[in-house]
Amino acid sequence: MGKISKGEKSWILYDWANSAYSMTITSTILPIYFKMVAEQGGMKSSTSTALWGYTISIATFIVAMIAPILGNIADYKGNKKRLFNLFFILGLVSTIFLIFVPEDAPVFLLIVYTLSTIGFCGANVFYDAFLVDVTTEDRMDYVSSMGYGMGYIGSTIPFIICIIVVLLSQNGIIQISVPLACKITFLITALWWGGFTIPLLKNVNQKYYVKKQSQIIKNSFKDLLNTLRKIKKDKAILLFLSAYFFYIDGVHTIIGMATSYGTDLGISMTALLIILLLTQFVAFPFTIIYGKLSEKYGGKKLILVGIVTYALICCYGYFIKTAVDFWILAMLVGSAQGGIQAISRSYFAKLVTKEKSAEYFGFYSIFGKFAAVLGPFLVGVVTQITGKTNNGIISLIILFIIGGLIMIRVPDLDKKIVVEENKTM
Repeated sequence: MGKISKGEKSWILYDWANSAYSMTITSTILPIYFKMVAEQGGMKSSTSTALWGYTISIATFIVAMIAPILGNIADYKGNKKRLFNLFFILGLVSTIFLIFVPEDAPVFLLIVYTLSTIGFCGANVFYDAFLVDVTTEDRMDYVSSMGYGMGYIGSTIPFIICIIVVLLSQNGIIQISVPLACKITFLITALWWGGFTIPLLKNVNQKYYVKKQSQIIKNSFKDLLNTLRKIKKDKAILLFLSAYFFYIDGVHTIIGMATSYGTDLGISMTALLIILLLTQFVAFPFTIIYGKLSEKYGGKKLILVGIVTYALICCYGYFIKTAVDFWILAMLVGSAQGGIQAISRSYFAKLVTKEKSAEYFGFYSIFGKFAAVLGPFLVGVVTQITGKTNNGIISLIILFIIGGLIMIRVPDLDKKIVVEENKTM
């Protein structure tokens, strides 16, 4: 493996940058802060929980719906960078603006959070699509894995700083209120996200593109329909997206439901927080290992390894009873969660036409976003019927079995790359 180029390094650093948003804003501190604001604004706890869920669904739905059409527009020369910049700035400015929302205005806070989420998720669509511009096909698995791996470390550093600020405030060591401490964490997150995005803004540019036409918007809708027809006819892409829909749903469900499952086992929130951080640190080296192994054995095989690992996690999750069991489960999740996502991204990048990468990644985003529906529903229904959370966890194995069986049928792209390289020698 050769030296990482400036473009690759700059692209990787964006994963390091934006992961702070995922950890601090999406997963931990903002949800807690929103509960404080909702209570201060006189909102019932049940109402605030429902509104939080609706907000996430609405923001996700908006991004999923606009991603393919914006992706098509982004594929025209120079547009990919412009649209990335637009959504990145929207997300960053909205995150900073969270600081200025009154502490008794929960609905206003949700509106600003929706804008920041749309900016964050929208920028990610174009960021993923830039993978084809910054590296070659034989390096995509490695570069994508490095991005995910660095993202895990990049999320934990500012998160630890933010948690320290909140804890110092709670314990009266620093004389500021907890809501103000939370606002400081939003600023830390924004500065981290913005600062480490600068290399991408300077060094990453669109290399593959479609020549501009007149009536771009009108032609984009026509191109979108043509791309849909191509996906239906392209066996490799259709099979991959179908497999991805099922197995990534299982992956996201296990990540999303882990805290709830741990709580059911009687694990304290402090212990769960420590487990979450350690899982991030475990995920970093294993994600890099996935990238290295994919160079030797191929991306398809590593995706299947990840699917099998998650199927085993479902089986192990059925039998766990103690906090030690949960620790082991969390470490198993950390060994596969980054690798399977990173290799999936790079494998899809190899499948698509480089000049149309943003549009195709728009569809990739749809499959990933809407996949987050079936898994939680399955866990909820099975748990409610049986009265046992572990039955809900093992039910997810169905998603990995279906995804794995479809993935087996996906053409082995890595063999094609080797053949093509041999022809050019």
